[in-house]
Amino acid sequence: MVILGIDPGLATLGYGVIESTGSKNRLIQYGTLNTPKGVAIPFRLQAILRGMNQLLDIYQPEEVAFEELFFSKNITTGINVSMARGVALVAVAERTNNLFEYTPMQIKQAVTGYGKADKHQVQSMVKMLLGMDEIARPDDAADALAVALTHASCRKTGQMFRIQ
Repeated sequence: MVILGIDPGLATLGYGVIESTGSKNRLIQYGTLNTPKGVAIPFRLQAILRGMNQLLDIYQPEEVAFEELFFSKNITTGINVSMARGVALVAVAERTNNLFEYTPMQIKQAVTGYGKADKHQVQSMVKMLLGMDEIARPDDAADALAVALTHASCRKTGQMFRIQ
């Protein structure tokens, strides 16, 4: 099964594509969709929509998992990221209803076994679990791979969190 993990963002949206078969996970691809600062938000959202559609066309994921948003301080950043997440969700929803989401704590727990793991611990485990030579960069792409691995793990235990 091909799983696409998404770490939403307006400036940088991370994606990670894995294939999960039984107890094995294989890295297919990872990267980011970037939008230029200084460009009006509607056009940045349009770029995310185009990029998401390209990812969906190329990798044809059977399921897509998103990191759930959590913002406590900067409301403007939270709103912008929420808009980007919404556009990405719509792109996926146009093709499938197999959308899932996980909190940062669930992702840390699934990947490292510790819900309060730091970013480096998560990235190191992603590297190990996918047999990578080095830690995925940038952080957004590494986070997206962690989201995909979390979904693969949760599928095995039946504890998936479908977006309703």
